[in-house]
Formats: sequence, C-alpha cells, structure tokens
Amino acid sequence: MTGNREAPGAEAHRSAVRSLLRLWPFVRPARGRMLAGVVMAVFASAMSLVIPLALKWTVDGPIADRDPPGVWLGGLAILVLGTLEAGLFGLRRLLVARPLAEVEATMRATLYRHLQRLPVAFHDRWASGQLLSRATTDLMLLRIFLAFALTFLVVNGLTIVIGFVILLLQRWTLGLVLLAPVIPLVILCRSFEARYSLAARTAQDQVGDLTTVVEESVLGIRIIKGFGRHRGQQRAFAALSGRVRATELHKARLLGALWAVIMILPEVAIGAALVLGVREVADGGLTAGALVAFLSTALALRWPVESIGFLLALSNEAATATDRYFEVLDVRVPDDVSASEGAPVPEGASVPEGPSVPEGPSVPERVSAARGTATSGCASAPEGGPVPEDVPVLRGSPAPRNAPVLVSAPDETTAGVGGLRLEGVEFRYPDAPPDAPPVLRGVDLHIRPGETMALVGATGSGKTTLTALIPRLHEATAGRITLDGRDIATLPRARLRELVAVAFEEPTLFSASVGENVLMGGAAAGPAGLERALAVAQADGFVHALPQGTATQVGEQGLSLSGGQRQRLALARAVIGDPRFLILDDPLSALDVHTEAQVERALREVLATTTALVVAHRPSTVLLADRVALLSEGRITAVGTHHQLLRENREYAWLMSAPEGGREPHEDRQEGDDRP
Repeated sequence: MTGNREAPGAEAHRSAVRSLLRLWPFVRPARGRMLAGVVMAVFASAMSLVIPLALKWTVDGPIADRDPPGVWLGGLAILVLGTLEAGLFGLRRLLVARPLAEVEATMRATLYRHLQRLPVAFHDRWASGQLLSRATTDLMLLRIFLAFALTFLVVNGLTIVIGFVILLLQRWTLGLVLLAPVIPLVILCRSFEARYSLAARTAQDQVGDLTTVVEESVLGIRIIKGFGRHRGQQRAFAALSGRVRATELHKARLLGALWAVIMILPEVAIGAALVLGVREVADGGLTAGALVAFLSTALALRWPVESIGFLLALSNEAATATDRYFEVLDVRVPDDVSASEGAPVPEGASVPEGPSVPEGPSVPERVSAARGTATSGCASAPEGGPVPEDVPVLRGSPAPRNAPVLVSAPDETTAGVGGLRLEGVEFRYPDAPPDAPPVLRGVDLHIRPGETMALVGATGSGKTTLTALIPRLHEATAGRITLDGRDIATLPRARLRELVAVAFEEPTLFSASVGENVLMGGAAAGPAGLERALAVAQADGFVHALPQGTATQVGEQGLSLSGGQRQRLALARAVIGDPRFLILDDPLSALDVHTEAQVERALREVLATTTALVVAHRPSTVLLADRVALLSEGRITAVGTHHQLLRENREYAWLMSAPEGGREPHEDRQEGDDRP
C-alpha cells in the first residue's frame, strides 16, 4: 500500500502558492535571516545592473576622450561592483544555511513525533517507504526550495522589473522590443506549471514505492534467499525503477521544452534590439556607450529570465512535497494522545490530567475457586507465607516484596468491578467493506483481579485483534473495556500503557543493545530489574554468553538472534515494568519444550501478581491460566477451566488435541533448540 494519494485531476488544479504558504509556521523562526538574505541578494543583483552604467560612462567618457587614467578608473569601478556582487551572494548563503537546516530538522522531528502518536490503524494503511520518502527526499526538496528557489524567485523577479525600467529609461523603443516575449512566456509558464506539478507528484509517489521495495527486500533478505526469489525481486525492482525513470524523463522533456522557449525568445528579442540599436548609432540617434550599456543590461537580465523555468520546476516539486508532507501531518491524532504523548503545548497552557486508575491492592488477590485443576502444579506461596524475592511487586505498590499473599475470594465489589472487563465489545477494521461482518462482535469477558485467563481460538478467530484493543492499539467500534472499573477510553494513553504491558507473538527488536530493548518496557527498573526480567524469560543464560552481555547490539529487528531468543527478550520487556495488567499473545510459540517448561515455571510467579490475558495454542500454555475463554467467530462462546472445557466443549477439545503443524506437540525438536 502506498497511502492515500490525491486524484491526478486534483493535482492539476491545486495552487502551488497555497500549498507553499502552509510552510510558514515552520519558516517563521527563520524569517529574519531569510529576509536579510533576500535583501543581500537584491543588492547583489543591483550591482549587476549598475555595471552596465559604469560601462556606459567608461565608453562615452575616458575611451571616447582617450583618457587612460579614466579607463583605469572605470575598470576599477567595474571590479569593485563585481566583487561586491559576489561577496553579497556568498554572505547570503552563509546567513541562511543554519536557520534553514534547523527548519528542515524541525519539520522532520514534527513528522516523526506525529507518526509516533498516530494510531496503529494509520500505519496499517501506509507503506513505510512512503513515510520514509516524506521524511527524507521531500524535506530535502523543501530545504532546497527555501534556501535557493524562494529567494531567487523574489530576487530575479525584482531584478527583471528594475532591469526593464532601466532599459525603458535608456531607450524606450528598444525596451519595448525586449518586452515583446513577456506575454507568450507567461502563457507558456502557466501551462507548464499544471503539467509539471502532476509529473512531479507522480515521481515522488513512485520514489516512495521504490523505497518500500528496497526496505522490504533488505528486511526480508533471508526469505528472498531462502526461496531463491532474488531474480523475481530484481524484476520487480527493475520494473518500478523503470517507471521512475520514465517519469523523470517526462519531467526532463517538459523542463527542456520550457527552457528552450524561454532562452530562444529573449535571444531573438536581444538580436532584434541589437540590429535596431546599431542602426540608431549609425544614424547618430544613439551613442555607442548607450548601446553598450543597453545591451549589457539586457544580457545581465538573461539569467533572471532563463532561470524562470528552473525555479518554477523547483517550486512545483516543493509544492507537491509540501502536499505529501501535510497529507500525513493532517491526519488527526486522538485528543488524549495529543495531550499525553509529546504534542507541543503553547506556553501558559496546561494539559488536564486524565482520570487515573485506582491503585487497588498491592498484591492482587487470587480467586481460589477459579483455579480448579487447570493450575495444578503452579507454584504459589502458602497462605500467609512470604513471597519469593524474585516475584516482582506491582508498580506503585506500597507493599514490601516479602508481604504476605492473601489467598481468598474478593468481596462483591471487587469481583464485579475490578480486574479486566470487556462488555459488548465489537470491532471492525476502518477499511473493511461496509457489508463485511465485524471481526469481534458482542464480546463479554471478565478477568478477575490477579487472575490469569487463557484465550483460545482457531486461526482467524480474532484473538490478536482482541488483545490489541486493551492497550488501545486499535479502538473498539462498540462496547467498552474497563480496568479496575475505569473505562480505558477515559484514560490518557500514556497512563494506560503504563498499566498494561504486551508481548506479541512476533517479537520486534530494535537496532540497539539487548539491555536497551528490554528496558523499553520499564526504564526505571535499573540493572537489578533487568536481570530479574531476563531470568523470568530464561534469557539470562544466552544474553550473558553474548560478546558484550546486555550491551551487545542485536542489529535491525534482532535478526542476529534466533526466533526463540527474540521471543524471550520480548517477554522480558513485557514483565520488567511490573505491570498491573499483562497481555501475552502466544509468547512461547518459538521455544523448545525444555526452555518452554523453564519459562513457564518462572512466569507463574509473575502471573501470581498481575491480571493477565494469555493467548494460547497449546495445552502447556493453557495450564498457566486459572480459567480459559474460547473465542469462536468473533464471540466468547465458553469460559471455564481447562479440564472443564475439555469435557464439555467439543470445539475446545478439538483445538487442544489437534497436532501442532501436522505433528504431535514437541515432536522432532532437540533439547535446547529454539525454532528459527
């Protein structure tokens, strides 16, 4: 997918000026230096128009009077004027370079911050290459426009106006000859702008697609090589690259045709003025110096006139880049995200704090009646006994780590309101057809405080989608979800994600160290918390065997590690912050049987102090839970203990007895091996 694009017809009718004016909030801090740069460039261009006047004085004076000292004086004046022109242009470049680099950096940071706050549904619709091209190529075009094209559109426009005034004052008849091409040039430029804008937008979108192909090929290089698809990828890349090449050649032809006409018409006009001027000099109506000055002024205007095509091309590319940039920036961020995830706040304004979830008990009470036989073999502290030291205490909990665990049923209030509750939850994807059934419909589920609930269902039943609704990675389209009685829609997202930790089935690691990846789940945990989380995930052994231990860089997406190692680091990241609510999406699927058993033993201690929802596909994972919920065709169709559902629900019994991948569970796996 390439994201939302304007229709081709809309591109032709949009106003480049209106698009470029949207840059003003970013350019405003640099307006002083930019204005000073324009003033310097205007003075520099004025020097080029004064030089012909110095030539006229030199030709009609010292040269005509055969005065060598005067000739030297005229030459010195021309040298000084030329040096001033060059110096002013150089000073202008130095003056605007730093503030415009800061404008580009600010725009890039704003785009990145905005992307971080946009909902997951947005990122599902947009290809990463399209977003990357907006943050790189498009912003580079805008910087070039602001540093060069914008200044010289103003400067060259003023130079042309002042130059023609001088020409008309010098000899109005010859000046009118030079003005003759203006009307055809205006008509040509207007036609060129519409056609070039469309070509520029097409090229920029195609570059975004090409960036996506390159990025996916690099990230998926193992799959490409493993299946021998490199030639197919090369053909796909060559086809897309060919389209980009064809569009760029089309742009070059448009610009070449415009530039040819822009150069030919003024040259013809200058030639006609030269012929007429020579005749007037021969007739005595015009001095030789005046003709030299007139022609020198006309030649000084060649660059400002000829640059129109080039500057118009840059301006139209900048306008389309601006449109593409604001296509992303205009996407609305949810109000609570704007207030809580780094949105800029004007000075003196205050962001109201969202409602907070009550802290609740320091160590959640377990419901003994809900344990049944599904948790047989689970490690638990004896009633009134101490909690082992490596059992984490919930964030913000006032209880000491060795506080006693109360194993008793909660009161009616806690049982009815506390924990995690889904009431009539429905979800359909924003881009789903109107007649498509919702992915989830009428989901009702209550996970009591301190309880672990396993979520089981066939592939495509909506398990992962349901888990994404709890931290609001997606928004439920109907119903409500509450944490300890508080609707998550009323919680600031930052606060919600402090309370809820998630470990996905497909673990994502970043180009950082092992420690930095794990500490993303709880930066305040420190070295001791890091070691404890690695131990829970049974990752401490292989991590400390790495060349630099927790400081080892794992590389992009952690592909230098095995699938099981990445999954264990993702699990450590989820538990390091001692979350009150824990969402685990089949967190042990890539582990071998022995490592899985070790992780389960350590994980039971973490689950004893949190309210958890665990997506499970295997009986071994289900046995971590107090109760099991069966999700079928977007609905919760059964809730009970593992053994109860085995006896009473045929679908559940079939799911738990089906062989894993066409073979018996744990078959053909060697001790200590992780699945790749």
